[in-house]
Amino acid sequence: MTSSVERTSNPVAWAAFWFALAGLVLMPIPLFIGLILGGGLSIVAAILAVIALFKGLARSGKGIAPVVFAAIFIALTWAGISVGGGIVW
Repeated sequence: MTSSVERTSNPVAWAAFWFALAGLVLMPIPLFIGLILGGGLSIVAAILAVIALFKGLARSGKGIAPVVFAAIFIALTWAGISVGGGIVW
């Protein structure tokens, strides 16, 4: 079954967005739990964001917005971890 409608969304970008958001939400959990959960999810999100960015650029920039928000969430997660989030909070 083929469709003539072109897909305008980027599923990898949305996966990166949700992984990054989950990492940001789980990062403040203390006693290294947040470091492992939030940090691990943000690393996966960063890999997915790079893949989604290349896919989006190959399709004339379609689906780039979730990648931008994922990058912001990843940066906030890494900044929070660098000041002690997930370790001592």
